[in-house]
Amino acid sequence: MQKRSLGKTGLEIAPLVLGGNVFGWTVDQEQSFALLDRFIDAGLDAIDTADSYSTWVPGNHGGESETIIGQWLKARGARDRVTLITKVGSKLGDFERGLRGLDVIARAEDSLRRLQTDHIDLYLSHWPDPATPYEETLRAYEQLIAEGKVGAIGASNLDAAQLREALAVADQLGLPRYAVQQPEYNLYDRAGFESGLRELCIAEGQGVITYYSLASGFLTGKYRSSDDLGKSVRGEGVAKYLDARGMRILAALDRVSQTHNAAPAEVALAWLMAREGVTAPIASATSAEQLDSLVRATRLVLDEADREILDTASAPG
Repeated sequence: MQKRSLGKTGLEIAPLVLGGNVFGWTVDQEQSFALLDRFIDAGLDAIDTADSYSTWVPGNHGGESETIIGQWLKARGARDRVTLITKVGSKLGDFERGLRGLDVIARAEDSLRRLQTDHIDLYLSHWPDPATPYEETLRAYEQLIAEGKVGAIGASNLDAAQLREALAVADQLGLPRYAVQQPEYNLYDRAGFESGLRELCIAEGQGVITYYSLASGFLTGKYRSSDDLGKSVRGEGVAKYLDARGMRILAALDRVSQTHNAAPAEVALAWLMAREGVTAPIASATSAEQLDSLVRATRLVLDEADREILDTASAPG
């Protein structure tokens, strides 16, 4: 499978990243291991998680996803076969949400222990933290990089102005630069990334890995009316997409899907992989069938006519 450069990190990854948010939530350890095996055997290699996954599940305390991934890495001896991405900054246990320097360092150590590794390939600031100066956070990352515990850094959920400021501080003080961005971006949610952030990422050579790449499952075509929202635990997050524009997007996905004998989710992911400025979408799977569909998406090539149909149907505004 052809790899893509992840910005200026020196990392190269396959064009789709496996989302680890479901591990320890809707997927138990045994099934997580099976999905990770299938993912790697298909030639894919990048896994995204966060130390806070999955605090939203009753009875969970956070760290469940990292723990399962770490156990799999140890059991399979697979550390050198994957690019490991995790995030810091969400509320977790005694740690409040934020990017205070000492907290970043302490939480990195906890992630390394759960992941059963001595280094994180890409470490992301999960959320902006207006209360902590960029310098403080970047100096913590500088220490982790110097110690060999982190390879490269990036950020999730920054807007263009915030990224510009963070890069300026890094350049002025000679500190590590954010090299990868993780924005919310999909066929429906286009405006946030396309309102200046994409152009800045391209200009700065940022790697971009998108989250909510399937709009919480809406772009699979599984949810087409309010009656469908009870089909999964993620259903209630889909209601906002059930409007006229959402229906136009599903109709366009159906049209292109029929042309290629592909599932709507595969077309939606292929559209992202073809977008200028995007390195790879993140998508999760809870079954072997879903995982195989993700793999097929990496092999689907949309032509100009396909992309025009999808672009027109999903145009913001």
